[in-house]
Amino acid sequence: MTRLDRRRMIAGLLGWPLATLPGCAPGSLPAAGELKHTSFSIGHRIRDGLVQSSSSDSFDHARVVIIGAGVAGLSAAWRLERAGFRDYVLLEIETLAGGTSRSGQRGEFNYPWGAHYIPVPMRHNAPLIQLLSEIGLVEGISDEGEPIIAEQFLCRDPSERLFYDGRWLEGMYPFEGASQEERRQLAEFRDEIDRWVAARDNRGRRMFAVPMAVGSDDSVVRQLDRLSMSQWMDEHGWDSPRLRWAVDYGCRDDYGLSIERVSAWAGLFYFASRVSKPGQESQSVMTWPEGNGRVVEHFVNAVGDHLRCGVAVAEVRPGSSGDGSFDGPIRVTGVEMGSFEPIGWNADEVIFAAPQFLARHLIRNSDRELVRDGKEFQYGSWLVANVHLRDRPATRGFPMCWDNVIHDSRSLGYVTATHQMGIDHGPTVLTWYHPFADVEATETRRSMLRLEWSDWAELVMGDLIKAHPDLPSLVTRLDVMLWGHAMVSPRVGFVWSPARINASKPLGSIHFAGTDLSGIALFEEAFYHGIRAAEEVLSRIGYDHQPMLPLRADSTS
Repeated sequence: MTRLDRRRMIAGLLGWPLATLPGCAPGSLPAAGELKHTSFSIGHRIRDGLVQSSSSDSFDHARVVIIGAGVAGLSAAWRLERAGFRDYVLLEIETLAGGTSRSGQRGEFNYPWGAHYIPVPMRHNAPLIQLLSEIGLVEGISDEGEPIIAEQFLCRDPSERLFYDGRWLEGMYPFEGASQEERRQLAEFRDEIDRWVAARDNRGRRMFAVPMAVGSDDSVVRQLDRLSMSQWMDEHGWDSPRLRWAVDYGCRDDYGLSIERVSAWAGLFYFASRVSKPGQESQSVMTWPEGNGRVVEHFVNAVGDHLRCGVAVAEVRPGSSGDGSFDGPIRVTGVEMGSFEPIGWNADEVIFAAPQFLARHLIRNSDRELVRDGKEFQYGSWLVANVHLRDRPATRGFPMCWDNVIHDSRSLGYVTATHQMGIDHGPTVLTWYHPFADVEATETRRSMLRLEWSDWAELVMGDLIKAHPDLPSLVTRLDVMLWGHAMVSPRVGFVWSPARINASKPLGSIHFAGTDLSGIALFEEAFYHGIRAAEEVLSRIGYDHQPMLPLRADSTS
């Protein structure tokens, strides 16, 4: 393809007119960089039948096999370890654990390849507080029962800025030049969020809570799932471009969907679930130069050699107990990446912590028939780039922050890897995020691998140059990661659908974990489902343990 053809393809992937696609002269691209992606090819080969069923006589035995070492699978393994149960193996197709929470390192810099913060949990999330205490983040508990996080792990001020009308402004809403009507609509929106924060259902539960399992399932919140966030705002008469931009940005940031495509339930969850009381700001966030890779490292150290990376699971075949309940032993077949040598385990229980879209390809009964569909689960694609700088770009207006957003862009801007270290001058790494929020992900995934590093690098540089014209002279390296199935999409009607609700239920000896089971891709949701699935297993096998779950929603929280 010519450069023009490739730019047309990128414009199509983004859902933009070609004329609005940011770009820069090819000669302005950095001299070094790499295009990375998750294991698309092996996943497709497994889907298409790369590995056939084979005899399990030579397979190893593990009482529990966990499939997928993202946050959910790591959390399940961590929970088993904390119970003193160690007859398990944790399998991961990639060479590194962590999924979209993994991180990278080059020279003196650490940086995220995906998720890069965790909000401070409220007191009802005792399991997460226990994990954070174990990592050394919690200094104590307040008189109200809330965790006190060590200051060095809370996002350092100044935390965020917005490039608007040619200069950087503090915060994420462009107050400068806002009309009285725009300010009125913003105030109304905040009052409405406070109303949801204050409300409790007839069981004393918050309407929106993290994890969502402790929030309300009352009809008053479920019906929000029938509307898009845009429609919900229309019903309130909120047409302010500034307000709608801010709400749209939040939805693209957490869900990879625009307000026209995201469920109003998910939109309100974003704004209300992490506010402890009306009138307060959202919970402070914990962050590290490597993002949530810091927590992944703790998990990996905790599970030790139970983790097997570079193993692609090709089939999960439950045995039959004669009544079709899948309570018999389970055969897990896979291949070693690279050599494609077959490998397998005979397991008593399986925790399937991979995304639900894989379940329909991997789990088969004794007649190799489909046992779980999963088609209702849809996933968005993302592009993440780490841009290495020899020095900071010039700034007009408010100085560089941790989170830096460009208003006139469909990207999410960038986070600064060295910000939390207190290093405000000299070399750094900018981690730039772009969700493919405006086009169906199936279309995106078909095309994204046909493009080259230079195409993506041009897009990244073109976007950043809007706010930093001097950037080309400062960039020493630009690496790009493509996430084909980055996060589940909480589109209209999905979050409270039977398909989503029923997906958490076990199939005999097969238990399910993963953030997609909540319909929203958050660290806390993945952690919750990992703990839940591990405790299902411990209970089924009769292993003595003190449950961490269920979490209890406190009506005064």
